[in-house]
Amino acid sequence: MSSVAKGDKNIKSAPSSKGKALRINLNKNIYGSFSEIGASQETVRHFFRAGGASGTVAKAMSAYDKGFSDAIYGVEDDQRYVTESRLKKMLTHEINLMEDRLDRKKHSDTLFFSYANTVTTIDFAKQFKGHGWVGLKFQLNPLEGYNEIIMHFRFKETDAKLQQETLGILGVNLIYGAFYLHDTPKDLLKSLYDNLSEDQIEIDMVNFSGQRFAYVDNRLMSLQLVKNGMTNAVMFGPDGNNLLPAQELYGKNILTFRGSFRPVTKVHTDMYHNAIELFYDEKKVKKNNSKILFEITLRNLSSEGEIDERDFLDRVKLLCSLNQTVMITNFSEYYKLVEYFSEYTKARIGLAMGVQNFVQIFDEKYYRNLSGGILEAFGKLFFKDLKIYLYPLKDRETRELVNSDTLKVHPRMKELYKFFKYNEKVIDIKNFDPSVLGVFSKEALNMIQNGETGWEKMLPEGIPKIIKEERLFGYSKQTKMPKK
Repeated sequence: MSSVAKGDKNIKSAPSSKGKALRINLNKNIYGSFSEIGASQETVRHFFRAGGASGTVAKAMSAYDKGFSDAIYGVEDDQRYVTESRLKKMLTHEINLMEDRLDRKKHSDTLFFSYANTVTTIDFAKQFKGHGWVGLKFQLNPLEGYNEIIMHFRFKETDAKLQQETLGILGVNLIYGAFYLHDTPKDLLKSLYDNLSEDQIEIDMVNFSGQRFAYVDNRLMSLQLVKNGMTNAVMFGPDGNNLLPAQELYGKNILTFRGSFRPVTKVHTDMYHNAIELFYDEKKVKKNNSKILFEITLRNLSSEGEIDERDFLDRVKLLCSLNQTVMITNFSEYYKLVEYFSEYTKARIGLAMGVQNFVQIFDEKYYRNLSGGILEAFGKLFFKDLKIYLYPLKDRETRELVNSDTLKVHPRMKELYKFFKYNEKVIDIKNFDPSVLGVFSKEALNMIQNGETGWEKMLPEGIPKIIKEERLFGYSKQTKMPKK
């Protein structure tokens, strides 16, 4: 049993922020510092008011002045202070001071921690609501190394005082969760919203690290953020590490590929290479200022009911092996995705998709929740600097090629479609590989799961090997002859 539980057995957990702070204060083994920049000392205030803080709070400080802050934590090359880099410097500096100034022999049972936040609240013009970074570096056993939880959030409230209060509650939830819910990271994540609502704050990135979290896959934690409604979109790079969408998308040209990728096939890679070529040919688009994304919606992940986390990781593993950045979103409709991108960029946005997905955009049933119906959605979708790169379909019955010139939409949508077609919002992918048009993910998946052979030729080079070696998508070595 870790030292965190000692001297604490008879105290029941309380749901209130005061109750959480008091439980921490009454645990004689938990001791640390608070460093808060940009929104007052809102977190440590809860611990002072709860009572018994002298045994918990080693130091509380706010280095508001940039010059003074630089003297303590070092100069930021980019002169930005509300960043992950700044937060990590704060956490490391303060925990090192704890170790240097306190004799471990006298504190053999003490669990040191360092809590920090760097925040900007809403501006006077109320145009930017503000955001921040919050983190905790902490021990769960005096003989172990430090664990770390770092997250980014965005304020939703439009009052600075309310934002400060929200930040204080979030900080208490983080510290409490780290010490008492660390064995169940999913519960810890949910507890961050204790005494808060989604209307107050959005958590759009979180990373767990350290010995006690060695088993935690941060991609799954990202998935939980979307699944629990904490944010609408998360992102991670080819290395599997979580990325902050706002940071990755700001001012960029964005090209997105949406699909289930279960598994990724030669059709996906053919669409990818051709769409990128067309995208980079655009005069407005600069390659060094572009972001390419493979997007999976929550709906695609839960098409068969509950989300299968193993299945999710199988898809992500293959996309990451192709050196792709993956985005998980809660946007079923394309116009919502484009609206989201538009929060961060005014540059060109491109969507690469097949004919079937494109035709669905013109289905009115998807826009019944909008007062302006499909016209409102299309205004949001195509009003921006957007282009769709359309991958053709070969009709299985007629064997004819279907593209922007031959596809069929509902009769009521014909004139609307013509408007966007002839305004060059839709660009056909013409240099496609005809040999892969008959490849479908569902067929490849069925063959993999049924132990058939022949699916390998439907997937990009290197992907079949990974599926076989790591037994992805239910692959088994036992094989059957392909169905005729």
